[in-house]
Amino acid sequence: MNLAIPIWQGRVSPVFDVAEQLLLVEMDGDAERSRRTEILPQESAECRARRIAGLGVTTLVCGAVSRPLESLLWAQGIEVLPRVCGDVEDVLQAYRVGALQEERFAMPGCCGRLRRRQRCRYRRGGRRRGDDA
Repeated sequence: MNLAIPIWQGRVSPVFDVAEQLLLVEMDGDAERSRRTEILPQESAECRARRIAGLGVTTLVCGAVSRPLESLLWAQGIEVLPRVCGDVEDVLQAYRVGALQEERFAMPGCCGRLRRRQRCRYRRGGRRRGDDA
């Protein structure tokens, strides 16, 4: 599995749509096999989604991401775990042990973890629960 995290100054980049660097981590179970950094050029959402998929990414952990880009990533088969903040190494460790839902990794201003999971979490296709009405 290949995990990607947009990075900025050692932290998860606050807005994925304009992130300039991407940390790619090849995982074998919960063990890290390798890592490298890729430069992300500024390009359209469609090009960015195709580029990320072309890098073999299966899961993206990110901060804020626009609905259109998130939908395009899901369409490429990439699982998106949005609204995550923190030091990259801490986020990686939390991902490995299944602890990304901890409050300390929630972006400031985001609704609480329980509400986020129930009401604010995007579904595939870029729509939120409750937007069906």
